Amino acid sequence: MYKYIKEIVADAEKKQKPISELIIEQECEMSGLSREKIWQRMKYNLETMQRAVEKGQECDGVFSKTGISGGEAVKIKKYRQTHKTLSGDFIMNAVQNAVATNEVNAAMGIICATPTAGSSGTLPGVIFMLRRRFELTEEQMIRFLFTAGGFGLVIANNAVIAGATGGCQAEVGSASGMGAAAAVEIAGGTPDQSAQAMSIALSNLLGLVCDPIAGLVEVPCVNRNAIGASNALIAADMALAGCKSVIPADECIDAMKKIGQDLPSSLRETGIGGLAGTPTGQAIKARIFGKDA
Repeated sequence: MYKYIKEIVADAEKKQKPISELIIEQECEMSGLSREKIWQRMKYNLETMQRAVEKGQECDGVFSKTGISGGEAVKIKKYRQTHKTLSGDFIMNAVQNAVATNEVNAAMGIICATPTAGSSGTLPGVIFMLRRRFELTEEQMIRFLFTAGGFGLVIANNAVIAGATGGCQAEVGSASGMGAAAAVEIAGGTPDQSAQAMSIALSNLLGLVCDPIAGLVEVPCVNRNAIGASNALIAADMALAGCKSVIPADECIDAMKKIGQDLPSSLRETGIGGLAGTPTGQAIKARIFGKDA
């Protein structure tokens, strides 16, 4: 099993294979399952993501039971249809997909945790925009997920992917890095450029705290996935342009782990500090759970 990003890059360059292929082979070896079975499982993940993206954008959208999130993906959809967007239509398409997915999650719908439920919108935000942008085939989309998963596995094994232990940098930050790496491969970049993209994306979100209002995965979680998706695309473009991260990918992962350990508990998914600790955040918590909560 690959322990470091540098091992994946070196092996891909040596064998002249895409990272997605290496991860498929690794998964077959580790699980003992056939390639076809592994492929079908990832296809199911892709289909689950697509259903969530579509559900979050239908009619008036979806809304959580608390009423503090929902309907924003549809607003973005209508905005794109009637305005010339400031950040460009493809970026806002990715944002729309990301928000739609996380609103489905907040409404207790079915999503694919990538790598967590709180960061479930970032990869769908990227991949379904790329499908539209480059007319991707199903095979390309599934390979995207294998590449993203390979990078995510290294992050999970060497650092953390849970907000409770590492802050939101470990969730949306990791997802953004995974999406950036996979986007590079889809665009025809090199394995090293995938690593550079992940480094850039992850380093941009280091220190991001996890401060969900009322302890619920709604605010600010939904909007942070919009940032995660757009950050992934920007990092991928920078890497494809030849830009490099001064700090190697594996060191970025180590830095994230140490930063997460240094974060106070109030900023690690406890719903105490940050935005959750503001007067408005506390008022929302009291409205939902009662003043004594």
